[in-house]
Amino acid sequence: MASGSPLVTVLVPCRNEGRYIAACLASILGTTYPLDRLEVLVLDGQSDDGTAEEVAAVAAQMPVVRLLTNPGRVVPTGLNIGIRAARGEVIVRMDAHTEYPADYIPRLVHWLQASGADNVGGSCITRPAGDTAAARAIAVALAHPFGVGNAHFRLGTTKMREVDTVPFGCFPRSVFERLGLFDEELARNQDDEMNFRIARAGGRILLVPDVVSYYYARPSWTKLATMYYQYGYYKPLVALKVGRIMTVRQTIPALFVAALAAGAAFAPWVPAVRAGWLLMVGTYAMATAAAAIGAARAHGARCALGLPLAFPILHLSYGYGFLRGLAAVAARLSGRAWVAPAASSR
Repeated sequence: MASGSPLVTVLVPCRNEGRYIAACLASILGTTYPLDRLEVLVLDGQSDDGTAEEVAAVAAQMPVVRLLTNPGRVVPTGLNIGIRAARGEVIVRMDAHTEYPADYIPRLVHWLQASGADNVGGSCITRPAGDTAAARAIAVALAHPFGVGNAHFRLGTTKMREVDTVPFGCFPRSVFERLGLFDEELARNQDDEMNFRIARAGGRILLVPDVVSYYYARPSWTKLATMYYQYGYYKPLVALKVGRIMTVRQTIPALFVAALAAGAAFAPWVPAVRAGWLLMVGTYAMATAAAAIGAARAHGARCALGLPLAFPILHLSYGYGFLRGLAAVAARLSGRAWVAPAASSR
């Protein structure tokens, strides 16, 4: 890339990512983008698993890396600390749970400059966090249309397209000067809210076809359930802040969970409800089985055996979280304090 390349600041918010941070930083530092036009700010949320020490060791060898403390511990506070400290004209948000090919940064910068967009990102290829059947099934579920609907960045794209959100966005610094920083109340889904602000101001969010990252999914059923519960919980708060539900697909798991609960409550006494409830459960079970059988061809029977558990955990956790988030928003509107869900290390 030409010596006139813009100065790029990479922001890596993290907390307790000792298992992944070294490989993440190695992939970032392996970029073909000129290192003299790059700074990497790691925003550590007071990790207690050795993450900060690993980052400090890398920074001692590579001055392009700096370790900053994030007292707020959550992603948006870390991102905002990084944006305030950044020297770059271009800001790239990157995830510690992820590895990046050498052309990741230069391709994003190219697309940002060529398109004039306010945020560009690529597809996210999901990898298992281990060799267990559960880890493999979770990774497949997070990249399957039955698992995540039409989320293009998870399913991949062959052409540039305008979307409502992208992972690990690449922004001109001017976006934050015009529209403000990330909403620090949104421990999850802060990207959604920021991207809505961009779109409302007339900007564009682009998913581009020749940029990919490799994200490591959660390794266990419990971690998957916790993460998707939190994603669902914060969606109603995002909707409250932006004034509307951003996409219909976000509401489907919650409607499914609500229908399951309502049907179970009335099925013993109302035959028509019982029949409808059994039809709904049976249809979902058949769809889950069909998706698992289809995945077996590409991923093997061992992985497919875990999918009948992975899909319901993903959908039910997200849907239940959404409903709990609705209740929390209703309480907030009635004058009570917003109650955030229990924090997790990731």
